[in-house]
Amino acid sequence: MPGNMPGIRDGHSWQLFLLSFLVLEGSTQDFGQTQFICTSVPKDMDLCAATMQNSGPAEDLKTTVMQLRETVLQQKETIMNQKETIRELTSKLSRCESQSLPEAGAGGRRIVPGAKNTMGDVSRGPQDTLAQLGQTLQTLKQRLENLEQYSRNNGTAQANSLKDLLQNKIDDMEKQVLSRVNTLEETKPGQKNDTDQRNRVESTLTSMHHRITDLEKGGKDNRPLDKFQLTFPLRTNYMYAKAKRTLPEMYAFTVCLWIKSNASPGVGTPFSYAVPGQANELVLIEWGNNPMEILINDKVAKLPFIINDGKWHHICITWTTRDGMWEAFQDGVLRGSGENLAPYHPIKPQGVLVLGQEQDTLGGGFDATQAYVGELANLNMWDRKLSIGEIYNLATCNSKAQTGNVFSWSESNIEIFGGATKWTFEPCRSLN
Repeated sequence: MPGNMPGIRDGHSWQLFLLSFLVLEGSTQDFGQTQFICTSVPKDMDLCAATMQNSGPAEDLKTTVMQLRETVLQQKETIMNQKETIRELTSKLSRCESQSLPEAGAGGRRIVPGAKNTMGDVSRGPQDTLAQLGQTLQTLKQRLENLEQYSRNNGTAQANSLKDLLQNKIDDMEKQVLSRVNTLEETKPGQKNDTDQRNRVESTLTSMHHRITDLEKGGKDNRPLDKFQLTFPLRTNYMYAKAKRTLPEMYAFTVCLWIKSNASPGVGTPFSYAVPGQANELVLIEWGNNPMEILINDKVAKLPFIINDGKWHHICITWTTRDGMWEAFQDGVLRGSGENLAPYHPIKPQGVLVLGQEQDTLGGGFDATQAYVGELANLNMWDRKLSIGEIYNLATCNSKAQTGNVFSWSESNIEIFGGATKWTFEPCRSLN
């Protein structure tokens, strides 16, 4: 800066402060000329204060500056508080994980039944939550692999005990995981990243339960393939089982199964069979406050079943294409019958049989509100009408009871998806 400028003296430290004022002339819409005023200000004096002393009309500017300063300080304090909150949440999450994932080694800690669900205590973003759940499942999977190795090496009662502990823990974790994923799906629909992560979680769950099944068999097929049940703990649109083979064309059928549920309203869809061009070729469903219904080619008959009492019940439905005659049996007793249900319409072949979901498209289009919640077992299907005596034998587990000639209940005949669980089950011995 030039040294001969007015207001500068040797031996003194001064600085220039430039302040511009806008001079208004006429109406508020017309602007006059702008003047620039140079004012010398001592070095140690507050620039804003000095400016205000020389600018009486600038009180509004001073107020604005002070408000901006206060806002900046408040924002800084808020950021510091948020950082502290993040540290606290991170610490809490670590504690939750340590509580929910006890070790399952030979000296593993005891798993306490009914322990508090800590999975949802920490509020996190959807992607972060799903990523955390995925890590949790991977940890469980690693522990399961360790247990498998231990079981192969030892084959003792202790290994079996540990296996049971792990199965119980996986079941608890599964319900928490699927509940959280389902909640996120409802609140953040249509986002590809969340969907991809959810699919990975489902895949891990399915893989774990298949491995548990292998452990239950002890590496050999010691247990009969039909002594199992499927459990659908939550109402979702991705938890289901599917038959590996399709059904033939049928002019009559009998379908029987064991069922247990206390879901309300409606137990959902125990099974559905869809064919190309007709999603409702054969469906058993109890939706909302409606009674259970059987659908054949989109034609409906209401069934006189009362099953949502949380107890095991054996149900059978028979049907013939001639006059559309049908009968409904509960616990071996005829409860109702009717006619004109899709008369002279044969059940079409080359379809997809799904357990636990109602199909809106061939093999898909699931709606969570129609999903089955509960347990089912021993679903068998015949291409003929069974007699009353044959149905009674099934309901009472008589040794003369037959298995389905169209679809028979066997682990080798179904695939499980989305975390539906498979447990050992023997009819009549495992009731209620």
